[in-house]
Amino acid sequence: MRYVIIGGVAGGATAAARLRRNDEQADIVLIERGPDISFANCGLPYHLSGEIAEREQLLVTTEAAFSQRYAVTVKSRTEAVAIDRIAKTVRLRDLTTGMETDQPYDKLLLSPGAEPVRPSLPGLDHVRVLTLRNLSDLDRIKALLDARQPRRAVVVGGGFIGVEVAENLQALGIAVSLVEGAEQILAPLDPEMAAIVQAHLRDKQVALSLGDRLERIEHPGEHSEVVLHGGQRLPADIVILAIGVRPEVALARAAGLVLGLSGGILVNPFMQTSDAAIYAVGDAVEVRHAVSGQPALIPLAGPANRQGRMAADNMALGNLRAYRGTQGTAILKVFDYAVASTGLNEKQLKTIGLPYHAIVTHGMAHAGYYPGAHPLALKLLFAPDGKILGAQAVGVEGADKRIDVIATAMHGDLRVSDLADLELAYAPPYGSAKDPVNVAGYVAQNVLEGRQHIIDWATLRDMAPGSVQLVDIRTPMEFALGSIAGARAIELDQLRARLGELDPARPVVVFCQVGQRGYLASRILKQHGFADVRNLTGGYKTWAAATAVHDAVEAGDSEDGTPSAPVCAVAEAGVVRELDAVGLQCPGPIMKTYQTIEAMRAGELLQVTASDPAYGRDVRVWAEKTGNQVLTVNADKGQVTALIRKGAALPAEAPPAAVGDKTTLVVFSGDLDKVMAGLIIANGALAMGRPVSVFFTFWGLNVLRKAAPPALKKSFMDRLFGAMMPRGAGRLNSISKMNFAGMGAWLIRKVMRDKNVDLPAKLLQDLVAGGAQLIACQMSMDVMGIRQEELIDGVELGGVATFLGAAGESRTALFI
Repeated sequence: MRYVIIGGVAGGATAAARLRRNDEQADIVLIERGPDISFANCGLPYHLSGEIAEREQLLVTTEAAFSQRYAVTVKSRTEAVAIDRIAKTVRLRDLTTGMETDQPYDKLLLSPGAEPVRPSLPGLDHVRVLTLRNLSDLDRIKALLDARQPRRAVVVGGGFIGVEVAENLQALGIAVSLVEGAEQILAPLDPEMAAIVQAHLRDKQVALSLGDRLERIEHPGEHSEVVLHGGQRLPADIVILAIGVRPEVALARAAGLVLGLSGGILVNPFMQTSDAAIYAVGDAVEVRHAVSGQPALIPLAGPANRQGRMAADNMALGNLRAYRGTQGTAILKVFDYAVASTGLNEKQLKTIGLPYHAIVTHGMAHAGYYPGAHPLALKLLFAPDGKILGAQAVGVEGADKRIDVIATAMHGDLRVSDLADLELAYAPPYGSAKDPVNVAGYVAQNVLEGRQHIIDWATLRDMAPGSVQLVDIRTPMEFALGSIAGARAIELDQLRARLGELDPARPVVVFCQVGQRGYLASRILKQHGFADVRNLTGGYKTWAAATAVHDAVEAGDSEDGTPSAPVCAVAEAGVVRELDAVGLQCPGPIMKTYQTIEAMRAGELLQVTASDPAYGRDVRVWAEKTGNQVLTVNADKGQVTALIRKGAALPAEAPPAAVGDKTTLVVFSGDLDKVMAGLIIANGALAMGRPVSVFFTFWGLNVLRKAAPPALKKSFMDRLFGAMMPRGAGRLNSISKMNFAGMGAWLIRKVMRDKNVDLPAKLLQDLVAGGAQLIACQMSMDVMGIRQEELIDGVELGGVATFLGAAGESRTALFI
């Protein structure tokens, strides 16, 4: 049997290897237009930045190795130019010599893939305008990057490839602008989920131009300008087109094979074309969407591999295996985030007219009390009968696992009620007892059972003002930090007592931060006679992300066109210096920063990485007092990174900074009488209208401890310390004089109660209520094994620089 395969990589190379395993005697010929028959095209963007260091790592196999192992005749740099279906031959052209030959076949497999979309617009045919599809494209981009050292890049297209290219160019220190003609990037996501990713890109200094399509590219000299339809002009030293791909069907069309409604090669479930002797797989074929049943083009490597394997079996053994369709499960790395999806999104569901529900949940990737927990946004779409239609997830970690679980459930035709019942692996570092997938199942069950009615952010946005009673049931502090226009604040814990403020006959929409408290509020209202109550799915967090308005950013460029420091990290005097302060405790990072800055020249940049959580706060205070400038502070994965520009030396004749009316106290002691004195003085200063800062260190930290702290995993020594020390201001068990083995503290408390003198716990509450700044020393906490979770609410973490900054603003500073 003679098999000819046109196209290598995922589909073709997989089919060739499978055919050999099926039939040792077969004559197998693999035709590949390029020089490489099998390479990791999904990894191409990561070689641009050096994340994948060596080009050879992208080669899955070489022509020689593949030929030897599988006894396959490989003809690379050879193009299939025509198919004679009657004679069963393929006309081949050797791209090196130009010679043409006919290759006979008994069964033919087409795996030509897809080609990048390159619209017919002015200026696209230029050496600085490139696409990325294969290793040859990669080589051209790398050559331009090495030769020209571009400072500015424009990536046109906000799909997977475009976003990956933008990230990896930015990693090289290039100021990147990303252009997308649609209103959002990443079409598989719905707008509120894409908004999370877009905000992250902006945080990483990638400029976004959304809803504005490419009109032309001009090349006035050594640089280019990308001109958008709305008139915006983006300067660029390199332009990458990632507008999308279209199936390569020219050969199939010329051969008279039937094409599908989507433009791909039409195949039956056995991957067989309209010609029984010709099969087709990969990005060039039209598939049936596994959820909608509609024809679709879904260019993904996973389905192409499976199709190649299946087609090989059917070609060799008869049509025994049917392809069930493509679900569209995909994942993407976007800087710190993983972005994943499966199935259909809302836009697709509306287009085909399928009824559905959509919910959004915000949980944690693993148990919140275990260090390093990151938020995870999860959206679930499902039919009124509970069938799962699609899902999307965005987060630093855990998105892959949750989407894979839901994709598997969809493949097995499970319902949302089954998601609630899934038994998933759990340990605090890896998940939660209620996994985000379970929680999504719970919420979906509540919707289907009528236990809650939901409303999404877009529907609420489009409602006429005043048409519903909009109730923010978060805390007053949350409300003060931002809410939805027109909302009234009724905290959840006060809702039952304030039902009279609402009209049961009018519709009510309640919302909290993420939706959980909103569900409880809706249940309270429903059971008190409110007929029409809806909970905002995803809460204020989703609303804020989806409705945020962002000012235009010019890819980190300053007004004169030179890259700004946070993006390119280049100062007038040279590159950024780096200081590793990881592992140092306060005041170590500040001391190291000071020593390094002292040896630098004015205007130079220093990037400091520290593991001390208080460093971000301390370095801002320190810089303000020393005349330096903190450009950025980022906290990521347990580390704080600060970018600092050294300022000019403060003039010697400069007068000292004016001393303010502030009062600053250091509470070192844990003795009841000394703590009392300090808290009384602090409350007195507040009563006089003075700002107050109280810095608690060593034994004084016991004042701030909760009486009933949460259970935490600690070392033996930390647990021992904790057991020996009093928990909270109400349990201080010693005084500085006449202690009498603890009796002195008991006696003085009795006297204070008899004389109606406030006890330390009440004095501490008064300080918090009065707006005093309570600061816990991070270094002392580490030494004594105290965690932030054990401290009362309202306490900030700080270090020596924080205290000195407060003291410098104070007329009075006391050490107790």
